[in-house]
Amino acid sequence: MRRKLSGITKLNKQTPTHTIDWYIKWVASIIIIISVILTSNNIYPLNLFFYSAGLSGWFIVALLWNDRALLVVNAVSLSLLLNGLISYYVK
Repeated sequence: MRRKLSGITKLNKQTPTHTIDWYIKWVASIIIIISVILTSNNIYPLNLFFYSAGLSGWFIVALLWNDRALLVVNAVSLSLLLNGLISYYVK
């Protein structure tokens, strides 16, 4: 919803705050940011553990929201990351 205040458009928040999905999505997002930092510093396979944890959090949020697009993206990404972790430790 938009309101016009003296030439400035203000957007009102649509998503509730401080609900369980709100906490999960923010913790998962911070974990994914940490995994990107680890990846950029070539800290392998720790980056995959963090990324897997973040994707798991977003997968849970997708389940809570019944969002098929988020479910597909996070399920496929998580599967590929876990495949990489398994192949790393099997070698």
